[in-house]
Amino acid sequence: MAYVGIELSSPTLASALLNLVPAFTFILALIFRMEEVRWRNSSSQAKVLGTIASIAGAFVVILYKGPLIFKTHSTNFSNQILQFSTQINWILGGIFCIADSIFTSMWYIYQASVAKKYPDVTVIVFFQLLSSTMQCGVFALIAVRDPTEWKLNLDIGLIGILYQAIVATMIRYLLCTWCVLKAGPLFCSMFKPVAIIFTAFMGAIFLSDDFSLGSLIGAVIIVVGFYAVLWGKSKEESEIAIGVENLESPCHNVPLLQDRNRLNL
Repeated sequence: MAYVGIELSSPTLASALLNLVPAFTFILALIFRMEEVRWRNSSSQAKVLGTIASIAGAFVVILYKGPLIFKTHSTNFSNQILQFSTQINWILGGIFCIADSIFTSMWYIYQASVAKKYPDVTVIVFFQLLSSTMQCGVFALIAVRDPTEWKLNLDIGLIGILYQAIVATMIRYLLCTWCVLKAGPLFCSMFKPVAIIFTAFMGAIFLSDDFSLGSLIGAVIIVVGFYAVLWGKSKEESEIAIGVENLESPCHNVPLLQDRNRLNL
């Protein structure tokens, strides 16, 4: 769905709306009781307000384009004729991107529930990727029946395939895994909204995409909401860690008292 959304709208819109994944994941975690909300706690308030801000920013990106900030092509008669259909495609592309974010969040919830019963994450990921590859292969054989379409040519399509396989999959997974091992998953995920900035400029330079004021405002709102959720989650984890330390600290003193009583006897 993300690729359909990119085709109908722009990479900038897709990059902005994909930051809704933490917000939707938080909502689904509340539904399945994986998260709890304490309304008088600042961390819970930050998570709720950040979720609302992220969703509101997504609607701003979809429904409001505003004046162009970067205009990479001149307006002609054909562009004026296709203006209405372009707006429809923009909205449909946003809907597809939001649907992809929802399904991605559902996959995270499913993965968390499965990992509790089957802690071997490598085996889980292997079978998930194997199943996805088989499904995509069968669907591609049904949808693309022309043998000439399966031929690889030395063009931008081959570059896209190689980039997706080497950079977007292998190198990205290696760097993310290294970052998670060194600094933790929260620190690694905090840099995800930066993709909006790079996508906007790269799309304007290489794909001749127009960057509008609505995309900028919506992206800023989504980033603010995203970091609010992260801040709330980080503070909640620190509070839990402090509580665990306070519970464990008296336990370490018990053997010392017992040994002292034995010496007195």
